[in-house]
Amino acid sequence: MELPVEIIRTGSDQVSETGITRNISSGGILFVGEKPMEVDSPVEYVVTLASGNNGVVHLRCMGKVLRLETFPSEESEAPSVVVAVSLERYEFQRFKEKSLSHAEVA
Repeated sequence: MELPVEIIRTGSDQVSETGITRNISSGGILFVGEKPMEVDSPVEYVVTLASGNNGVVHLRCMGKVLRLETFPSEESEAPSVVVAVSLERYEFQRFKEKSLSHAEVA
């Protein structure tokens, strides 16, 4: 299932990286991004689950990086990074409008 994902924090560093999920389950996600992360480091991420007439639903998660693989990218010079991340804690966030950032919870 391909869903947008934003990496908010890795370790103690605040970041803003985006990617696309390849797989999602109750145990975590597998996603494709552009920047590698350190295995076993904590990570905070947001998966956008739905958008439409009722607004946007985000799944905000905390977990850790389980593994990663780097592959040449067909679309850019930077390699693609496939990352497996656990899902240890989560909360649903609902927004009334599509344009709200994840910090502006309805």
